[in-house]
Order: sequence, then structure tokens, then C-alpha cells
Amino acid sequence: MQPLPYADPGTPDLRGPARFMFWVARGQRRSLTCGVLCGVTWMLSQALVPAALSRAIDEGIRAHDVSRLWLWAGAVLALAVVSAVSGTLRHRFAVENWLRAAFRAIQLIGWHSATRGAALPREVPPGQVVASVASDSMRLGASYDTFARFVGAIVSYFVVAVILLTSSVRLGLVVLLGVPLLLGTLTVVMRPLQRRQAAQREESGKLTELGADTVAGLRVLRGIGGEQTFLRRYEHQSQRVRASGVHVAGLQSTLDAAQVLLPGIFMLIVTWLGARSVHDGSLTPGQLVAFYGYAAFLVMPLRTATEMTDKAIRSLVASRKIINVLKVESDTPELPGDELPAGAAALADPTSGVRIEPGRMTAIVSERPEDTSALADRLGRFGPTPTDVTFGGTPIANVPVSQLRSRVVVSETDPRLFTGTLRDELDPSGQVSDKEMLAALEVASADDVLDALDGGLDAEVEERGRSFSGGQRQRLALVRALLTQAETLVLVEPTSAVDAHTEARIAGRLSDSRRGRTTVVMSASPLILDQADDVVLLIEGRELVRGTHAHLMATSPEYRRVVVRGEEDTPSNDADPQEVNSVVH
Repeated sequence: MQPLPYADPGTPDLRGPARFMFWVARGQRRSLTCGVLCGVTWMLSQALVPAALSRAIDEGIRAHDVSRLWLWAGAVLALAVVSAVSGTLRHRFAVENWLRAAFRAIQLIGWHSATRGAALPREVPPGQVVASVASDSMRLGASYDTFARFVGAIVSYFVVAVILLTSSVRLGLVVLLGVPLLLGTLTVVMRPLQRRQAAQREESGKLTELGADTVAGLRVLRGIGGEQTFLRRYEHQSQRVRASGVHVAGLQSTLDAAQVLLPGIFMLIVTWLGARSVHDGSLTPGQLVAFYGYAAFLVMPLRTATEMTDKAIRSLVASRKIINVLKVESDTPELPGDELPAGAAALADPTSGVRIEPGRMTAIVSERPEDTSALADRLGRFGPTPTDVTFGGTPIANVPVSQLRSRVVVSETDPRLFTGTLRDELDPSGQVSDKEMLAALEVASADDVLDALDGGLDAEVEERGRSFSGGQRQRLALVRALLTQAETLVLVEPTSAVDAHTEARIAGRLSDSRRGRTTVVMSASPLILDQADDVVLLIEGRELVRGTHAHLMATSPEYRRVVVRGEEDTPSNDADPQEVNSVVH
């Protein structure tokens, strides 16, 4: 068995649910073929048992021929052994096919979610993405689980049809037409039941989405006092799920009762007609036993066909939902284009007029934080808005995303930590030595985080890093950014959640560790600004002035107003820059 998950789940066919399902089937054709062969063998071995019993009765018992009796008894035993072995293998391949299809869908959604960034939650609610992984992928896999039995059911039905019509056309037609009619009668109940089940799944999906969205925004809800409102919404939706479940239960009980009553009536009819045929000599006792056995056997392949139809419909619906997730395009699609120039180069943003000189630490200050955040997005080519930033004169909009990401790294404003060891959290690529990792931890002043963990770098990080404070998560995110060793590193408010003493340490160490490489810091903290080689002030999203922190404090009232927030008196133009700087600190 091929190990899961796949090294590469492949490129799916998203032109429609049926095409997507066919693409999944092609990806596991070996296991599907083996499952079909075992399914056909399993069904046929059971279908031939009534025929062997018929011959044993007529040629052995009625003719008092012991040798023929042993022969056909041995045939029944051989068929039972074949049925047991093929049934075991069929079940193994059925589970394998189910898991393969489900895991392929889960991997596709996971990989897609990881590469689509902010575009995915804008297009598809996070709860729906979770529901696609948790339920839709499993429903997709269910049809591949049933497929082998379905093919076996079709083959065995035609084989049985030939046997029955050869023995007695009248009774054969009764059995061959009566069993489908019996199941068709059951569909009168099954179809409304399926509609109610679909409604219940829809309500359950909404409940899952609501729960996921609530948990994701729990901290915000607590901050604005909205917990009770969402609790009432969740309670209301829970009651809708319960009501839909009760609605399903009534029809389900009716179906269960019909599945016992109707086959019983049908078997009585077959037995009565068969007994009359034996009485008038048109049918042997052995053939009557075979007809009785086939009437019971045919329920299984026809139920399998009904089950396959039901699961195929569910899989098509699930595939459509999965496709909706997989069709979301990234804000920064990977397209072939220009190559970035080799070596360090200047970043220029015509929108703001900012030019980032290579090999220097540049701090960007703005009276509106959203302006610096938008600039960071443009420098890293994030977000749906096209960027006109150039790197060494080359428009980054024309550069393959993978190449740009390897040269220009933008740290996230909202640190995201995942479950796993601290080592894997800080270095997902696994290419950084412990010495380099410890050095980055020191630069980010995150030694205390490491010391507090029993296992050190091998300690487990809880989901979302909830055991860490906001400042600790922010510092770990800074470590992760530093370990990329990016040629150009853009940091957005990297110290907003730490105290002044820690911020001062980080500012000095960051400047030293990144010396000679391009570093852009979006921050209004004097402690950070004082360490920058260049400081740029944005007003209304455009560069107003540029210089060192001390120079701008002495010469730019707008800069002082933004940095000091109006808390200091405006110094004269001839004030000593060092004195001004000391006032700020």
C-alpha cells in the first residue's frame, strides 16, 4: 500500500464534479482495478451457490448418487472459501480506495489553503473550508468504497438472469422484475428521506461553520462583549440541527419497517409460484431452492446499486463544494515572467514615492498605520491590489512569486503559530542549525521563551501558541523571519507587543544582525527609529521627508507630531539633535 499522505496529490481537473471524481479515480486506478476484480469474484462466488445447491439436490439427493452429492457439496465449499478470501480482499481495497480519495482531497484543500493566502477567507468562509476537509472529503471517498461492489453487482445480476431464464422464463421474470420493483417501491420512501438527510447535513454544515468562525474570532468577541450573541446563534442553529434529525428519524423508521415487510411478501409470492411449478413438473425441487436463493441474493446487488447511486450523488455534491475551495485563485498567481536582478538592489514604490536602498535598515513611519501596512503588502506583492513596486528596476508584478518570496520576505502582522515542536515552528524547512536558531532567539530577545520550555527547542507548541503571551508569539514570529536569512526583510510592527526594555534590546540587536542587508521596519517606536540608517515619514500615504531619526526630530514638526504624538514641546530648529533624541528616550 502506498503511504499516505501523497508526496504530490497532483493537479486536479476542476471543470466539474464528474470530471474531478474521474481524475481522482485515475490517480488510484491500480487499487480500484484490484478492488473491482475482488468485488466481481466475491459477488459471483455467492451468486453461484444456489446453482450448486440445486445440482446437489437434484443430482445427488433425489438421484441417490453419493458421488454427485459430494462433488456439488465440494463445489459449495469451494465457492464459500473463494467468497471469504475475495470478500476480505475486496473490503481491504474498498477501505484503501476510500482513504486514498479522501486523503487526496484533504491534501489538495490543505495545500491550496496554504498557498492562497488572504484570498481564500475572502472568497470562502473558513468554516466551509473546515467542513470540506472534515465531511466533504469523506463523502467523496465513500463512492470509491462502494464502486467495487457495484461492478460486482452488475456482473452477478446478469449471470443470475441467464441462469433463471434458462430454468423457467415465467418464474425468472418474476424474480428479475420483482426485485427491482421491490427496491423501486422502497425509493418512494428513500427519496424524501435523502432530501431530509441533505437538509440535515446542510444544517450541520452551517453549525460547523458557525462554530469554526466563532472560535477563530473568540478573542475579538470577548473584547466587544459579543460572546452571548454568538452563543445564542449557536444554540439556535443546534436546535435546527436537532429538529432536522427528528424529521429524518420518522422516515428512517418507515424505511426500516418497509425493508422487512416488502421482501417478506415478495418471498411468499416466489415460494407459492415455485411450489405450483414443482407440482406440475415444470420445475425440479432443486431449481425451486435455487430460485428461492436467487430471490434473496438479488436484493444484495440491487441494494448495492441503490447505495452506489446515493453515494455517487453525495460525492458529486461534495466534489462541487471541494471544487469551490480549489477554484479560489491566489492574489499573487505563480506566472512565468521576468527574473529579478542578481545581488542586492533597491526597492522602489511609485505609489508612495519610497525608495529602499540596498544594504541599509530603513524605518517607515506614518500617521496612519494602514498606510505602512499597505506599503508592506506592495513591497511583498500581497493582497488583491496590483503593485507597481520595482526591484532593481524590474517590476515585481512580472516576477514568479516563488522567486520573489525567496528574495523578499514580509513578516506577518498577526503572528500565526501552529502545533508542533518549537524547532519546526521556527524553521519549517529544517535547514537551520541549532547555533543559528539560538542566535536568532537572542536577537529577538526570546531567550526567556526557550528557558520556560522543558524540552527546549524540541518542546511541543500548543495550537495557535496559546500557551504563549502576545509578546512571546510576536518575538517567535520575528525569530522565524530572521531565520529565513532573507536578502530583503520587511518587518511590520515587530515590537508592538513587548515592553520598552525588551524593545530596546531587540532594536540594537536587530540592527547589528542585519547589517549589510536590506531591512525595512514599519514602526513609530523611537527605539526602533533611532537604530535605522534611514527614516521615511509618510503623510497621506506619500513620502514627505527622509533622514535619520535625530535629524527629523530636529527639523520636521510633522515627524515629531507623529512620533511623539504631541506630548513634547516643539523644539527650535537650532536645537541640538542629541538633546532632542534624549528627550524622546
